[in-house]
Amino acid sequence: MAVFKKHVELLIFLGVKYLFLFLPRKLSLLTGRLIGLAFYSFDKRHRLIALSNLKTAFGSELSFLALKDIARKSFIHFGMSLVDLFNFSHLNESQRQKLITVEGEENLSKALKRGKGALVFSAHYGSWEIASYFISKKAALSVIARPLDNELLEKELFKIRTILGTKVIYKQQAVKRILQSLQAKEIVALLIDQNVLRSQAVFVDFFGKAAATTPSLAAFFLRTKSPLVPVFCYPAPGYTHHLKILKPLEIDLSGNYEQDVLKITQICTKIIEAQIRKNPCCWLWFHKRWKSRPEKDAGEKNER
Repeated sequence: MAVFKKHVELLIFLGVKYLFLFLPRKLSLLTGRLIGLAFYSFDKRHRLIALSNLKTAFGSELSFLALKDIARKSFIHFGMSLVDLFNFSHLNESQRQKLITVEGEENLSKALKRGKGALVFSAHYGSWEIASYFISKKAALSVIARPLDNELLEKELFKIRTILGTKVIYKQQAVKRILQSLQAKEIVALLIDQNVLRSQAVFVDFFGKAAATTPSLAAFFLRTKSPLVPVFCYPAPGYTHHLKILKPLEIDLSGNYEQDVLKITQICTKIIEAQIRKNPCCWLWFHKRWKSRPEKDAGEKNER
């Protein structure tokens, strides 16, 4: 049954993918909007997760109606982003260039001139997959990813990422290949905004609540001294994308490894939080961001 389900999911994926290749881009995005709205309306479990997360982040600042509006728009944005990824990956170079404006390109160039590659970090925010297209133009780019549970869908996503100029490093093989990429003066991109198991995490403040966060970015920085560069890609007027590359971080280190890992992870997480606050509708709210809890938390639930 599991094999049958995976093939059904693949057929649906391919059907949707090729449908949007033949539709005009604006019509495709409108359809993606409707898909996201349907996802919000009928997927109660993920809708409740999003609302719970939003209450954690903004419950003391916004009304419940405002939180519902953000959740709904977040689902819509996700649907449009998924459709746009299909569409964007099959455009020619000239068409892609017209859909992206870039701010701070000099910041990435400055980082790469240090001769140690670059550790680009971001979040599941805006059009994070499309951002890789421009970044890969500056130097060879590898992204760290967890493979999808459906290996058939993972192969399709792998193809799209490759078309956009990205090499994929899966987590189970990450350390050696990341170090090799940075030694070759390449760019390695990590998304550090999702929950990880308590045993693998450091806990940092995220919207006022301790969040289990991967220490990998900080660990690789301390080992390689490759520049840390925040990057965000988000919707712009006219159904385009705006890629914002911030300055490489300058962080004073204490020399204590554990303290420095915590400090670096906290700084990077707060940069992500600040970006989400600017446009919360662009973040993936239906992920259980605060699922893993510190041991000291009373009444914690077993991680699954």
